[in-house]
Amino acid sequence: MNLNEKYMHRCLQLAKKGLGNVAPNPMVGAILVHKDVIIGEGYHESFGSNHAEVNCIQSVTSNNHELIKDSTLYVSLEPCNHFGKTPPCTNCIIQHGIKEVVIACLDSFEKVNGSGIEKLKEAGIKVTIGVLEKEALALNIRFFTFHTLKRPYIILKWAQTNNGMIAGEMKQRIKISNDSTNKLVHQWRSQESGIFVGTYTAELDNPSLTTRLWTGKNPLRIFIDKDLRISQSSNLLDNSTPTLILNRLEEKKIGNTIFVKYDETKRLIPQLNAILYDKGISSLIVEGGSTLLQSFINENIWDEARIITNKNMEVLNGLDSPIISKKNPIKVESIFHDEIVYYSREGL
Repeated sequence: MNLNEKYMHRCLQLAKKGLGNVAPNPMVGAILVHKDVIIGEGYHESFGSNHAEVNCIQSVTSNNHELIKDSTLYVSLEPCNHFGKTPPCTNCIIQHGIKEVVIACLDSFEKVNGSGIEKLKEAGIKVTIGVLEKEALALNIRFFTFHTLKRPYIILKWAQTNNGMIAGEMKQRIKISNDSTNKLVHQWRSQESGIFVGTYTAELDNPSLTTRLWTGKNPLRIFIDKDLRISQSSNLLDNSTPTLILNRLEEKKIGNTIFVKYDETKRLIPQLNAILYDKGISSLIVEGGSTLLQSFINENIWDEARIITNKNMEVLNGLDSPIISKKNPIKVESIFHDEIVYYSREGL
């Protein structure tokens, strides 16, 4: 591993600290290196706050300020060159006299997309691009999917018995995964922007779809209630956290709950994706029932699947789990008797 890769690894480590807090912005890490010594570090901590480059420069102690102009800035994503929630990071870099910048990958967002690099070069700054590019692209797969495909990054998740049942007889809810796995699922929720279930899951299971078993922010709760018939005592209508209800009757907002109309004569998933893209929801975890999950699979509109199998549990006459063309999993892990297999649509 050369020095550029060594320091970019540190940028990526820092960037990961923003997971679940910066969406729809990307996760970004930055460090300042002077003569093989790191004098500043920073990452994008939350949406609307300073970007990684600014936090990195501001972290430099006063006795090292004079070293900034002779340091190399490493950053895991192309610095922005536009005014948004914050000023352009390119301006900050240029103003501090930094003469060299090493970047992992380009920012595909239309307001950046090479313009940040161009501005740095016009200012006489030496720019190196593509250090650990593959790793940097993978880190921000949600961000890149959102901007290139104009939809959220979609994760399908379900738990099943060892004989492939997702529910009991007559769709009866059964506890499949263990308590430790359930905590992991709540951690997953905290890392995504939205969570989606269908009508039957909302009615029969009465889920909360929160991160109550994990410290982290709740995703936007999304469910279908075509005729707005779900009981007002439902956990999803408790107004405790932002919720979006897809229906065919009305559009309105009551407290934290937004009602959005959809056209039932048209395909649901593309409509959902357009609504969520418009609202800046860059990632979605689908925890619905078998029918809803299968519809994403059949339309080939998903990016990742996480399947939890209780290897010690079998149920007769239950509801079959979704069917996905499995080939090579990208990762397999076990939590007691639960096996979790991760699949990527690109890898199928």
